[in-house]
Amino acid sequence: MRKGLDYWRRLGRFDQAFLVCFALYALLYFTRLAVNLQFWMGFLAIVLALIVLVRGAHRTMRKAIWRLRNRLIVAYLFIAVVPVVLILALVLSAGWAVIGQMAVYLVNTELTHRLNTLQRPAEALLHTPAGRDPEAALSRVALLLRNGFPDFELYMTGRSELHYPPNSRLTHPPAGWKRASGLVVKKDGDQDRLYAWVHDVEQGEEITVLAPVTSDVLSSLVPGLGEVSFVPLVASARESRVPPRQSFADIELNGFYPVYVPSWDSPDEQRRITLLVDTRISAVLGQVFQKGFWAELAFQIFVVLVGLLLLVEMASLYAGVKLSRSITGAVHELYEATQHVKEGNFSYRIPVTGNDQLAELGASFNTMTENLGKLIVVAKEKERLESELAIAREVQDQLFPKDVPFTKTLELKGVCHPARMVSGDYYDFVALSDSSLAFAIGDVAGKGISAALLMATIQSTMRTQLSNPNGAGPQHYSTAKLVATLNRQLWANTTPEKYATFYFAIYDEGTNALSYTNAGHLAPILLRGSTLTMLDSTGTVVGAFPVVKYGEKTIHMEKGDLLVAYTDGIVEPENAYGEMFGEDRLKDLIVKYANADSSELIARTMEAVNHWTGAGELQDDMTMVVARRL
Repeated sequence: MRKGLDYWRRLGRFDQAFLVCFALYALLYFTRLAVNLQFWMGFLAIVLALIVLVRGAHRTMRKAIWRLRNRLIVAYLFIAVVPVVLILALVLSAGWAVIGQMAVYLVNTELTHRLNTLQRPAEALLHTPAGRDPEAALSRVALLLRNGFPDFELYMTGRSELHYPPNSRLTHPPAGWKRASGLVVKKDGDQDRLYAWVHDVEQGEEITVLAPVTSDVLSSLVPGLGEVSFVPLVASARESRVPPRQSFADIELNGFYPVYVPSWDSPDEQRRITLLVDTRISAVLGQVFQKGFWAELAFQIFVVLVGLLLLVEMASLYAGVKLSRSITGAVHELYEATQHVKEGNFSYRIPVTGNDQLAELGASFNTMTENLGKLIVVAKEKERLESELAIAREVQDQLFPKDVPFTKTLELKGVCHPARMVSGDYYDFVALSDSSLAFAIGDVAGKGISAALLMATIQSTMRTQLSNPNGAGPQHYSTAKLVATLNRQLWANTTPEKYATFYFAIYDEGTNALSYTNAGHLAPILLRGSTLTMLDSTGTVVGAFPVVKYGEKTIHMEKGDLLVAYTDGIVEPENAYGEMFGEDRLKDLIVKYANADSSELIARTMEAVNHWTGAGELQDDMTMVVARRL
């Protein structure tokens, strides 16, 4: 019991649902109850079985088709075998449905004929001419009616009152019935029973004929066809009347047809019952062809055709497998070679025979392994360079300021996003005294390692000067002299093509004065209230010429002033149409986020630039420094 529960839990939801539906279908099928529910349960079980088979096949196939040979065989099955099997299944299911409905048609046709034989004698008795003996007419009518329905009752009123059989207690139906014939449902004690009947009223004469519809009557409609019943009113006989199997393909099948039958108590009340016929293929064909020989011959021809189709499919499958083996031999050699290459043996070569495409593939693989042996050396060198570049990135990250010098009246924030592993942009914050600080931003010409090295040189030079400005105190710092000294040292220690734009400023907290020198850098933007001011250049770039004279300017930072310095990676990136982001859009962003936190202003700006370009990577290094007067 416990093992059964464990197995049930291991099953998937679709497997469990299929087992439940199949069990219900089997119960309904063997008990012959709820035919409609039986059909839908069978349909649902088939759908769930298909889902379970597909899921199981998928799991099995993932393991089975790892080898190319198996994969080709499976592909052949899907391309050639599966469609034929599906078509065959469609034909068989359609044949099953058609033959089942043919059986129903045969029974229904004969039942209609039998009901007509009940109606005509009754009408003849109703129209018996006056003066003729009604008892003699009744005897002739009874003889005719017993041929179709042995157990019938007749009641007639009018000129004379007739009962058949004499002890019959049959009465006319309730008021409301006029002329009627066919099938009717009438209570017999506590049970509803199905009857064939005729009722007619004409010129004061009224006749009612009622005959029970039993399993014996139904099975006699088409002798040898099988078991006929009306569910749920007329059950099958205890002993099955389904004909014996004629061959292995002579399967048992059933057909059904819904019928609406009026109730004896009211002509407007309808009862839905189902005509069910259990038969075999040979029995239906025997009725259609009328002769057993031709029916058997047609059935045998059908079986032979199915067998030939299966033989052709098996032969095709064998040919496909052989062809797959011939193809996959070369592929297996290729797989063995890849295993050697995976282990680092680039000297292994595939034996090449023939002049087909697979031979060309082997020769190409041999050439590829030879080239891989050469490229592996290049790859190792590239790996070494990337490792050194990563170290350079870590070193450069250490060069950017980690802490911002504390002042009561000025807030500083800087961010640099490199376009490559290392950046050629530069920004720095340096505390000069308790009441003054310096900050700078620069953009080195070029990108990559060389620009990063020049950036490191600029930072080292500036910090050295600020720590020992020829014995002068912080109040005697001159931004112009410091930038001029930086220019001379860069010219002396770098190649002529190496230069940088540079903006350097010193803020004195005592006087709220900001002295700056702009060496060819993009003009920082000063926002005061709603007015934007550009802090233009006071000299050319540093490192390009040996002797350059730089100017120095001083502005007073008022409360609420916002100074934004940036590199060309902010304003020069282009969109898909070649249009630059531009200073005007940057100014709009500064005005929009002027009251926001400095970090948010920088983040929103860089986000807008990235959205403008629509590219996955940066076109240039992006650096911003924000100074806010508190």
